[in-house]
Amino acid sequence: MPVWVSLGCAGSVTAGTLPRQSWLQGAVSPLARGHPALSPSTEHRDLPRGRGLVALGRAARGCPLGSSLPPLPGWCFCTAPAVVIRAKAVSAKEVDSGNDIYGNPIKRIQYEIKQIKMFKGPDKDIEFIYTAPSTAVCGRLLDTGGKKEYLIAGKSEGNGKMHITLCDLVSTWDSLSPTQKKSLNQRYQMGCECKISRCLSIPCFVSSSDECLWTDWAMEKNNVDGRQAKHYACIKRSDGSCAWYRGMAPPKQEFLDIEDP
Repeated sequence: MPVWVSLGCAGSVTAGTLPRQSWLQGAVSPLARGHPALSPSTEHRDLPRGRGLVALGRAARGCPLGSSLPPLPGWCFCTAPAVVIRAKAVSAKEVDSGNDIYGNPIKRIQYEIKQIKMFKGPDKDIEFIYTAPSTAVCGRLLDTGGKKEYLIAGKSEGNGKMHITLCDLVSTWDSLSPTQKKSLNQRYQMGCECKISRCLSIPCFVSSSDECLWTDWAMEKNNVDGRQAKHYACIKRSDGSCAWYRGMAPPKQEFLDIEDP
């Protein structure tokens, strides 16, 4: 959407070269079909499967640029400690959160929020969101006043609290496509046993049938919020393979039952 140290959608990011296989598995995004090879590089970010590991991340003190691309909304549903909510930020203030190993106070921003809907998380509503005091140390800035609605994914701290970092998914609700909003209720969970491989430059390839190749960054001029992210969800089919599925309607049975020759 993905190493997030106990913050937000926990997971890991690794880089490597995939064996040369088919460009995309299963249902292919029209963006990828027929696109010319722009570079001999096969650099990518391989995002682990859903079972407790999905999204991107960075260390609490140093957010590597290479892993700072925001995650897809669906990844956070496959991360065990993740909380995914729709909410407004009402107010913000700086608070102390203990001391570091040198005895210096640790400052965080505390956002008081109004939760509109919980898509994934604890039974108790989230009342406060915590983040680092600036983007320089991986903090997220939210507009306060209760006018702007957000889709926010982060890590639960218990007792109605959660934590977010610069790497976590924070999108304004109005910026989401109808497909993304609809998929929040169930569609994204259908891909938790799939693996999304991030393509950073063309050509790039998948190494197994349970991968979906995410090409927005490479094919839309470094745009991570392209047509795949907006209109597709990576889901698992009956034969164990994974593929991009487009649209808001439930996946058709013939799509789920398809078997590659």
